[in-house]
Amino acid sequence: MADKRRIQLIVNGAAYEGYAEPRKLLSDFLRDDLTLLGTHVGCEHGICGACTILLNGQPIRSCLMFAVQADGAEIMTIEGIAKNGELHPIQSAFNEKHAVQCGFCTPGMLLTTYQFLNENPNPTEEEAKESVSGVLCRCTGYTQIVEAVMAAAEKLRAMK
Repeated sequence: MADKRRIQLIVNGAAYEGYAEPRKLLSDFLRDDLTLLGTHVGCEHGICGACTILLNGQPIRSCLMFAVQADGAEIMTIEGIAKNGELHPIQSAFNEKHAVQCGFCTPGMLLTTYQFLNENPNPTEEEAKESVSGVLCRCTGYTQIVEAVMAAAEKLRAMK
């Protein structure tokens, strides 16, 4: 293991310790080492946003970061958004508004929306459009996605 580095992470609320080669991408570490397959890898250049996760509460492209760079970080993947077997209100809104088609971009969309609505619980439609513009969807045309973001905001406000 001389060529690997020890890393410690909190992922979806659980502590993980593992070893990664210095050039292993965080997306690959999550998928291969932690078997968290919800983090999708699309372009591997940080353009599509399918690999978006939350690192210390902020959305990042996990294909652009080495696993060793995340040592000590707190990470949320799509597997961590639902609690106790119940869909998160954002997931419910995406389902209800038919904002999911092939599903490849969905984890990135949901985590981007999660962070966005934490910072802006009462967005305008224009702000909702802007918030998801960094995650590419080739299926929906974004209309249903924006409707889902707005519906999720309403659901979350109603819970408070």
